[in-house]
Amino acid sequence: MADYDVVLLVEQALTEQDARQVRSLHDGLDDPVTYHVLLPLDDAAARVEASLGSLSGSELLASPQTPMDAVDLEAVREDCQERSEADLTATVAALESAGATVASSTLVTGSPIDELVAKVKEVDGRETIILTQPHVVAELFRLDWASKARRHLDVPVLHLLEHETFDEQAAGPDGISGA
Repeated sequence: MADYDVVLLVEQALTEQDARQVRSLHDGLDDPVTYHVLLPLDDAAARVEASLGSLSGSELLASPQTPMDAVDLEAVREDCQERSEADLTATVAALESAGATVASSTLVTGSPIDELVAKVKEVDGRETIILTQPHVVAELFRLDWASKARRHLDVPVLHLLEHETFDEQAAGPDGISGA
């Protein structure tokens, strides 16, 4: 019996509920299921930009602007690395707690879709599951991870919303599949 390899691309740490739902998708398969988890490294530059964007114009004008020095940026990078590693560890623990076998877990530093495609090819993946928060605009224009993955892969791609039950996802306007 060959393993049924599933590649998971997750946006953030999975909860116990997320892990149970993922695992439940493969109950009853004859072949043993093995999971490979990919989680993008939190982007330090994006986090700095987002925090600056949350300041109002008057706050920026009222205080002298201090450029971020290399030490500050390195501290943010280290924090991003630590958070991402903790999220990956928590995801693997949640999956294993739900009875899943996790063969590999990787922090993605490049394009999440490129890494997903490479991992599916590397392990001869039979399917992919992408778990994200809702990204309405990206999904509308088919620029979200699931849409991009479907264009590059010849295996089933399932897009699930993190931290929502299947029933909650199915209650949306497009149902679970988003089709």
